[in-house]
Amino acid sequence: MADTETMVEHRLDTEGADPLMLAGVNDRNMHELGRLFSVRVVMRGNQLVLKGPLECVERAVPVVQHMIELARLRAPFDTPDIARFADGVDAMGADGIVHPDDEVRIALPGSRRVIVPKSDGQRTYIRAIQSNDVVIGIGPAGTGKTYLAVAAAVDSLYKKRVKRIILARPAVEAGENLGFLPGDLQEKVDPYLRPLYDALEDMMPHERVSRALEDSTIEIAPLAYMRGRTLSDAFVILDEAQNATRAQMKMFLTRLGLNSRVVITGDKTQIDLPNKADSGLLEVEEILGAIDGIEVVYLDGKDVIRHRLVKDIIKAYERGGDGTGE
Repeated sequence: MADTETMVEHRLDTEGADPLMLAGVNDRNMHELGRLFSVRVVMRGNQLVLKGPLECVERAVPVVQHMIELARLRAPFDTPDIARFADGVDAMGADGIVHPDDEVRIALPGSRRVIVPKSDGQRTYIRAIQSNDVVIGIGPAGTGKTYLAVAAAVDSLYKKRVKRIILARPAVEAGENLGFLPGDLQEKVDPYLRPLYDALEDMMPHERVSRALEDSTIEIAPLAYMRGRTLSDAFVILDEAQNATRAQMKMFLTRLGLNSRVVITGDKTQIDLPNKADSGLLEVEEILGAIDGIEVVYLDGKDVIRHRLVKDIIKAYERGGDGTGE
């Protein structure tokens, strides 16, 4: 622990910042700052005071400045995001934080939410989706591949850039046998499609999701249901694409019709096919990246936005050389 001679106090102006957004519920954000940087954090009127060892305060200042800026713009962030801001500062200094004036925002009027990228990788991913007809997002669990793709799809639907959203997943038996599940075919495959339903219901009112599913404005289906169709005026997402075979991937990509966009998401470390080399994701990564209008975006552990332990879990598996597990 540093001696008292190295202890400093630094004050930051918070005027115009939403105090609840800045401090968090029950001062949760302030506690997180203290935990991450080993400093004491106090809010006094229009000032936020940092007290602690000089080195710790210097590390904390750019993160706190970013939080104040977000709170002034009423741009939402959560307590786990603070650790991500800190990681960016540790890796690249103040330039390692995604600043609001650089962010690509997705406003969802139905839920009154604004979705913003929370890492440089996510920002690159959203910009790629907005600029290309086909985007392939590759990265580990928790990096927001599916969530941000669904957000972009909902945004396009709200703005009438497309007439429908189509969400597909391969129904691969990842260590489980579909035949033993109860119900008809749809009931058997629904568990595989549940993450897509969850993402939609997080962005749209439940009633609107139900209506859209009923009138086929939004369709969620196994990849096999895409065969023989032409998908025009649609935003199409193929999720968990590492479990699509080469033949299935070619079939899917050739469904692309006029005024349609495709986002393919997958994690190369979680291939559940009997022969991993059969994964269509591995093939498209190699052969399509050079085509104009198709962009491959790679996300990694720095882009993980789930529980803070997920990032450590991913790193542990990478060190152990075991790419299995969710």
